[in-house]
Amino acid sequence: MTQLIDFILHIDEHLVTIVNQFGNWTYLILFVMVFIETGVVIFPFLPGDSLLFAACALAANPAYHLNVWLLYGLFFAAAVIGDTANYEIGRHLGLAASNTSWFSKLINRDKLASAEHFFNRHGGKTIAIARFMPLVRTFAPFVAGGSNMHYGKFIHYNLIGGFLWVSLCCVLGFFFGNVPFVKAHFSAVVLGIIAISLIPVLITALRSRRRPQPEED
Repeated sequence: MTQLIDFILHIDEHLVTIVNQFGNWTYLILFVMVFIETGVVIFPFLPGDSLLFAACALAANPAYHLNVWLLYGLFFAAAVIGDTANYEIGRHLGLAASNTSWFSKLINRDKLASAEHFFNRHGGKTIAIARFMPLVRTFAPFVAGGSNMHYGKFIHYNLIGGFLWVSLCCVLGFFFGNVPFVKAHFSAVVLGIIAISLIPVLITALRSRRRPQPEED
C-alpha cells in the first residue's frame, strides 16, 4: 500500500522511469493501467485522473517523445472498453454475487453501496457522472450491469463520459502540467485533483444523511 501511495503522489517521476525503460511500450502499459482501473471492479484504488494528467504533461515535453493524440486515443479506448468489461462482469455475476463471502473479500462493500445509491438516484447518467468520481467510477458499470441496465443506454453514457473525462484530464495535463509551479508541487497538485474529484461523492453522502429515514412499523 505504501508503494501504491508513493506511485500516486509521485506519478510524474514514475512515468518518466517507465518511458525511459520501456520506450514505445509505455503506450501499452498506460492503456492497461487505465483499463484495469475502470474495468476490474476489485481495483478501484489505481490512479486515474492523475495518470492521464501526468502522461499528457510528459507528452507536452518533446524530450519524452510521447504523442499526445495517440495517448488520447488509447485512454479513450481503455476507458470505454474498461467500463464495458465491468458492465459485463456485473451483468453475468449480478449484484447478488457481491454478497458472497469470496467476492465480498475482494471489493470494498461501502464503496459498492455508495455506487448503488448514486446509480439509483441518478439512473443512467451515473455512468457519465461517475467518470469524474474516483472509486465510484469503477463500481458504477458493475452496478449498471447487475441492475440489467439496457446496453444501448449504457454505451451511450459510457461514450459521453469517457470522452468528457479523457478530454478534460488530457487537456489540463498537456497545457498546465509543465507550468513551473505545477511541476514543483506535483504531489500537491495530485492531491488537489483527488480532493476535487471526491467532492461529488461527499455531497451525495451528506445529502443521503440529511434525507429523513423511513419510519419502522
